[in-house]
Amino acid sequence: MRPGREARRAASRAGNSRALTLIARIGFAASGLMHLLMGYIAIRIAFHQSGESDQSGAFAELIKFPGGMIVIWVAVVGLAALGLWLLLQAGLGIGSSSKKRWVRSLVSLGKGVAYLALAFTALSIALRRPTSSTASTRHATATLLALPGGQILLIVLGIVTAGIGGYLIYKGARKKYCEDIALPSGHSQTAITVLAMTGYIAKGIAILTLGVLFVIAAIKVDPQDASGLDGAVKSLAALPFGEVILIVVGVGLIAYGLYSFARARLARL
Repeated sequence: MRPGREARRAASRAGNSRALTLIARIGFAASGLMHLLMGYIAIRIAFHQSGESDQSGAFAELIKFPGGMIVIWVAVVGLAALGLWLLLQAGLGIGSSSKKRWVRSLVSLGKGVAYLALAFTALSIALRRPTSSTASTRHATATLLALPGGQILLIVLGIVTAGIGGYLIYKGARKKYCEDIALPSGHSQTAITVLAMTGYIAKGIAILTLGVLFVIAAIKVDPQDASGLDGAVKSLAALPFGEVILIVVGVGLIAYGLYSFARARLARL
């Protein structure tokens, strides 16, 4: 048997591991909790209260609750397992002649890296070494702008990020999330559909705004304009009727969090 085929079968067995998939479902639940808190903070910001409406701000808020540290550590394990599971799924598509399989592999790869990054963010909070995503984003943007052709690279990054946001809006509006979850029948299906549509569109708007900020930072050659997801959410408040928009986005993020709880149980793993 070829070594490549053996490795693929080993990866398949690991991807189908009941323990790994169980912990991966915990990862979806952890993501849900994070989005609930992000939505809550976004609504607070709409009412001119303090807070960072990004992943690090959500985990920092969580740690204030009784038992929050335990939940943070569970989130670290769950998000890391979910990221690992997605990377394994991406690897299983390599070598396939199916074009669609390659696309799914690339999507799984991107999601896997994103969930591992969330696990790292949660770990930094658990270890009492919180990192500000705004400061990190500005530092990374400044480093990128200092490179030869860095301005063009940042514009490309902004366009890609905006494209991801646009795709999330499309996914919610066109109900493409149905490929990820085994929808139940009856009223539960209606509720999950509403939560998914609202959640994906709201999250897409926030990430689309982040991409626009990257492009603005590149054009102005000013890293201060690239302020991460927190800055993207807060920039919505500066728009006409910004407080209302921010409340809608906050409610949408909460809806995405509730959908993630449903996905933790019903996801196709």
